[in-house]
Amino acid sequence: MRKLIVAAGAVLILAVVNFSIWQKENLLADGRIVLLELAPVDPRSLMQGDYMALRYKLVNEVFGREDRKNLSDGHVIVTLDEKGVGTFKRFDDGAALAPNDVRMRYRIRSGQVKFATNAFFFQEGLGPNYQGARFGEFRVSEKGELLLTALRGGTLELLGPQKKM
Repeated sequence: MRKLIVAAGAVLILAVVNFSIWQKENLLADGRIVLLELAPVDPRSLMQGDYMALRYKLVNEVFGREDRKNLSDGHVIVTLDEKGVGTFKRFDDGAALAPNDVRMRYRIRSGQVKFATNAFFFQEGLGPNYQGARFGEFRVSEKGELLLTALRGGTLELLGPQKKM
């Protein structure tokens, strides 16, 4: 009986993990591309090991420097320009979205606003390829779930080694 319970637990865990992977793969394939401008970060702490700390200009514009500990998770609506760069429009109130509007989920963790992640990880030794980063590229689902997929430079060019398709 004990082996059956362990086996059932293992199958359940694998099912949950595979469902999560399937969701992320669908987001990568079907998610809308949204670019968020990065906010300046202290260059002395910009590169630490094999990741880059990220901050977004949108966070500063929307939430300012006020105390964020009393805020809760939610969604914002951003409007995309012709290049796909998002700017804050309003907090999500359930109203219908315009064609160029995108719902984006944010989370409050330890008083910090996070859109998907506040770090971009890359292969060790490739840090110089990302020093010119000015935009984070996200894939966004209809529900507002985000996945950071790339960093882009000042002219919106993709940074880092490009995957062969």
